[in-house]
Amino acid sequence: MENRVLKITSKHESVPLKYIHGHFATNHSHINCYLDMTTLKTRQSEAERAAKALVRPYVVTTIVDTILCLDGTQIIGAYLSQELSHAGLASINAHQTIYIITPEYDATSQLLFRDNTQPMVRGKHVLILTASVTTGISVAKAMDCVEYYGGTTAGICSIFSAQDEIAGMRVHSVFTPEDIPDYATYPSHDCPLCKQKQKLDALVNSYGYSKL
Repeated sequence: MENRVLKITSKHESVPLKYIHGHFATNHSHINCYLDMTTLKTRQSEAERAAKALVRPYVVTTIVDTILCLDGTQIIGAYLSQELSHAGLASINAHQTIYIITPEYDATSQLLFRDNTQPMVRGKHVLILTASVTTGISVAKAMDCVEYYGGTTAGICSIFSAQDEIAGMRVHSVFTPEDIPDYATYPSHDCPLCKQKQKLDALVNSYGYSKL
Protein backbone atom coordinates (compact mmCIF):
# COMPACT_ATOMS: atom_id res chain seq x y z
CA MET A 1 0.00 0.00 0.00
CA GLU A 2 1.67 3.20 -1.16
CA ASN A 3 -0.64 5.69 0.56
CA ARG A 4 1.12 7.73 3.24
CA VAL A 5 0.69 6.53 6.83
CA LEU A 6 -0.38 9.32 9.20
CA LYS A 7 -0.61 9.27 12.98
CA ILE A 8 -2.60 11.02 15.69
CA THR A 9 -2.47 10.74 19.49
CA SER A 10 -5.36 11.00 21.92
CA LYS A 11 -5.40 13.80 24.47
CA HIS A 12 -6.10 11.33 27.28
CA GLU A 13 -3.45 8.65 27.92
CA SER A 14 -1.64 9.47 24.62
CA VAL A 15 -3.11 6.55 22.69
CA PRO A 16 -1.57 6.43 19.18
CA LEU A 17 -3.61 5.72 16.06
CA LYS A 18 -2.23 5.27 12.55
CA TYR A 19 -4.42 5.84 9.52
CA ILE A 20 -4.18 5.84 5.72
CA HIS A 21 -6.41 7.76 3.32
CA GLY A 22 -7.64 5.93 0.23
CA HIS A 23 -10.57 3.79 -0.92
CA PHE A 24 -11.28 0.68 1.15
CA ALA A 25 -14.05 -1.89 1.40
CA THR A 26 -15.22 -3.44 4.68
CA ASN A 27 -17.85 -6.15 5.12
CA HIS A 28 -20.61 -3.56 5.45
CA SER A 29 -19.43 -0.34 3.82
CA HIS A 30 -16.78 1.58 1.90
CA ILE A 31 -14.49 3.97 3.78
CA ASN A 32 -12.00 6.60 2.68
CA CYS A 33 -9.64 5.96 5.58
CA TYR A 34 -8.12 2.72 6.88
CA LEU A 35 -7.38 2.75 10.61
CA ASP A 36 -4.34 0.60 11.35
CA MET A 37 -4.70 -0.71 14.91
CA THR A 38 -2.18 -3.52 14.60
CA THR A 39 0.19 -2.28 17.30
CA LEU A 40 -2.67 -1.10 19.52
CA LYS A 41 -3.93 -4.68 19.62
CA THR A 42 -0.55 -6.39 19.92
CA ARG A 43 1.92 -4.08 21.70
CA GLN A 44 1.70 -4.20 25.49
CA SER A 45 2.29 -0.52 26.20
CA GLU A 46 -0.23 0.70 23.61
CA ALA A 47 -2.89 -1.82 24.66
CA GLU A 48 -2.52 -0.74 28.28
CA ARG A 49 -2.86 2.94 27.36
CA ALA A 50 -5.97 2.17 25.30
CA ALA A 51 -7.54 0.36 28.26
CA LYS A 52 -6.84 3.28 30.59
CA ALA A 53 -8.43 5.65 28.08
CA LEU A 54 -11.55 3.50 27.81
CA VAL A 55 -12.16 2.64 31.47
CA ARG A 56 -13.34 6.00 32.83
CA PRO A 57 -17.05 5.81 31.92
CA TYR A 58 -17.40 2.40 33.61
CA VAL A 59 -15.27 2.48 36.75
CA VAL A 60 -17.78 3.86 39.25
CA THR A 61 -21.19 3.21 37.72
CA THR A 62 -21.12 0.00 35.65
CA ILE A 63 -21.08 -3.60 36.85
CA VAL A 64 -18.96 -5.69 34.47
CA ASP A 65 -18.79 -9.47 34.81
CA THR A 66 -17.53 -10.23 31.31
CA ILE A 67 -15.72 -8.38 28.55
CA LEU A 68 -16.65 -9.59 25.08
CA CYS A 69 -13.69 -8.80 22.81
CA LEU A 70 -14.32 -8.30 19.09
CA ASP A 71 -11.79 -7.50 16.35
CA GLY A 72 -8.84 -9.10 18.12
CA THR A 73 -8.95 -6.79 21.14
CA GLN A 74 -8.24 -9.47 23.77
CA ILE A 75 -5.03 -7.86 25.04
CA ILE A 76 -6.79 -4.51 25.47
CA GLY A 77 -9.63 -6.40 27.14
CA ALA A 78 -7.24 -7.96 29.65
CA TYR A 79 -5.87 -4.56 30.63
CA LEU A 80 -9.39 -3.15 30.73
CA SER A 81 -10.45 -5.85 33.20
CA GLN A 82 -7.39 -5.05 35.30
CA GLU A 83 -8.32 -1.37 35.38
CA LEU A 84 -11.93 -2.16 36.29
CA SER A 85 -11.04 -4.51 39.13
CA HIS A 86 -8.00 -2.65 40.49
CA ALA A 87 -8.24 -2.33 44.27
CA GLY A 88 -6.80 1.18 44.21
CA LEU A 89 -9.67 2.59 42.15
CA ALA A 90 -13.10 3.59 43.42
CA SER A 91 -14.46 0.86 41.19
CA ILE A 92 -17.78 -0.89 41.49
CA ASN A 93 -15.88 -3.95 40.25
CA ALA A 94 -13.00 -3.78 42.75
CA HIS A 95 -11.66 -7.23 43.73
CA GLN A 96 -14.02 -8.92 41.27
CA THR A 97 -12.92 -11.48 38.71
CA ILE A 98 -13.90 -10.50 35.17
CA TYR A 99 -14.17 -12.98 32.30
CA ILE A 100 -12.53 -12.10 28.98
CA ILE A 101 -14.01 -13.95 26.03
CA THR A 102 -14.26 -13.84 22.25
CA PRO A 103 -17.15 -15.15 20.16
CA GLU A 104 -17.02 -17.83 17.51
CA TYR A 105 -18.45 -17.11 14.06
CA ASP A 106 -20.36 -19.57 11.92
CA ALA A 107 -20.37 -19.73 8.11
CA THR A 108 -22.96 -16.94 7.92
CA SER A 109 -20.97 -14.63 10.25
CA GLN A 110 -23.39 -15.16 13.13
CA LEU A 111 -21.85 -15.12 16.61
CA LEU A 112 -22.07 -18.11 18.90
CA PHE A 113 -20.70 -19.43 22.18
CA ARG A 114 -19.94 -23.06 22.94
CA ASP A 115 -21.30 -24.80 26.04
CA ASN A 116 -18.11 -24.15 28.01
CA THR A 117 -18.25 -20.35 27.53
CA GLN A 118 -22.01 -19.81 27.71
CA PRO A 119 -21.93 -19.56 31.55
CA MET A 120 -19.64 -16.54 31.13
CA VAL A 121 -22.51 -14.76 29.35
CA ARG A 122 -25.66 -16.17 30.91
CA GLY A 123 -26.88 -13.89 33.68
CA LYS A 124 -23.80 -11.67 33.31
CA HIS A 125 -23.27 -7.97 32.65
CA VAL A 126 -21.26 -7.95 29.42
CA LEU A 127 -19.12 -5.05 28.24
CA ILE A 128 -18.60 -5.19 24.46
CA LEU A 129 -15.13 -4.09 23.37
CA THR A 130 -14.24 -3.59 19.72
CA ALA A 131 -11.51 -1.89 17.74
CA SER A 132 -13.61 0.09 15.28
CA VAL A 133 -17.28 0.89 14.77
CA THR A 134 -18.31 2.15 11.33
CA THR A 135 -21.92 1.15 10.60
CA GLY A 136 -22.53 -0.51 13.98
CA ILE A 137 -23.87 -3.70 12.39
CA SER A 138 -21.25 -5.99 13.97
CA VAL A 139 -21.79 -4.56 17.44
CA ALA A 140 -25.57 -4.85 17.07
CA LYS A 141 -25.08 -8.54 16.22
CA ALA A 142 -22.93 -8.92 19.33
CA MET A 143 -25.64 -7.32 21.46
CA ASP A 144 -28.24 -9.69 20.02
CA CYS A 145 -25.91 -12.62 20.73
CA VAL A 146 -25.40 -11.57 24.35
CA GLU A 147 -29.17 -11.32 24.81
CA TYR A 148 -29.74 -14.69 23.10
CA TYR A 149 -27.42 -16.42 25.55
CA GLY A 150 -29.07 -14.78 28.55
CA GLY A 151 -26.70 -11.92 29.24
CA THR A 152 -27.14 -8.14 29.44
CA THR A 153 -25.06 -5.63 27.51
CA ALA A 154 -23.52 -3.35 30.15
CA GLY A 155 -21.79 -1.03 27.70
CA ILE A 156 -20.06 -0.60 24.35
CA CYS A 157 -16.53 0.74 23.99
CA SER A 158 -14.25 1.07 21.00
CA ILE A 159 -10.93 2.58 20.01
CA PHE A 160 -12.68 4.40 17.15
CA SER A 161 -16.37 4.87 16.53
CA ALA A 162 -18.27 6.64 13.79
CA GLN A 163 -21.49 6.00 15.74
CA ASP A 164 -22.56 7.81 18.92
CA GLU A 165 -24.94 5.05 19.93
CA ILE A 166 -26.15 1.62 18.85
CA ALA A 167 -29.62 0.30 19.69
CA GLY A 168 -30.05 3.18 22.12
CA MET A 169 -26.80 2.50 23.99
CA ARG A 170 -23.97 5.04 24.08
CA VAL A 171 -20.70 4.07 22.42
CA HIS A 172 -17.64 5.26 24.35
CA SER A 173 -14.56 5.61 22.16
CA VAL A 174 -11.05 7.04 22.26
CA PHE A 175 -11.32 8.50 18.76
CA THR A 176 -14.23 9.80 16.65
CA PRO A 177 -14.43 11.00 13.03
CA GLU A 178 -13.74 14.53 14.30
CA ASP A 179 -10.20 13.40 15.16
CA ILE A 180 -9.45 12.21 11.63
CA PRO A 181 -9.49 14.82 8.85
CA ASP A 182 -12.07 14.12 6.12
CA TYR A 183 -13.03 10.67 7.46
CA ALA A 184 -16.13 9.30 5.75
CA THR A 185 -18.00 6.02 5.44
CA TYR A 186 -20.41 5.17 2.62
CA PRO A 187 -22.93 2.41 1.83
CA SER A 188 -21.19 0.00 -0.54
CA HIS A 189 -24.01 0.41 -3.10
CA ASP A 190 -23.81 4.20 -3.02
CA CYS A 191 -20.13 5.06 -2.70
CA PRO A 192 -19.06 8.36 -4.31
CA LEU A 193 -15.51 7.05 -4.73
CA CYS A 194 -16.84 4.17 -6.81
CA LYS A 195 -18.96 6.59 -8.84
CA GLN A 196 -15.79 8.57 -9.51
CA LYS A 197 -14.21 5.35 -10.84
CA GLN A 198 -11.62 5.39 -8.07
CA LYS A 199 -10.33 1.85 -7.68
CA LEU A 200 -10.29 0.14 -4.30
CA ASP A 201 -6.92 0.18 -2.58
CA ALA A 202 -7.66 -2.79 -0.34
CA LEU A 203 -10.21 -5.02 1.36
CA VAL A 204 -10.08 -4.46 5.11
CA ASN A 205 -11.36 -6.27 8.19
CA SER A 206 -10.32 -6.81 11.80
CA TYR A 207 -7.28 -8.82 10.70
CA GLY A 208 -5.85 -6.04 8.54
CA TYR A 209 -5.91 -5.28 4.83
CA SER A 210 -5.36 -7.10 1.54
CA LYS A 211 -4.20 -4.92 -1.33
CA LEU A 212 -5.99 -5.17 -4.66
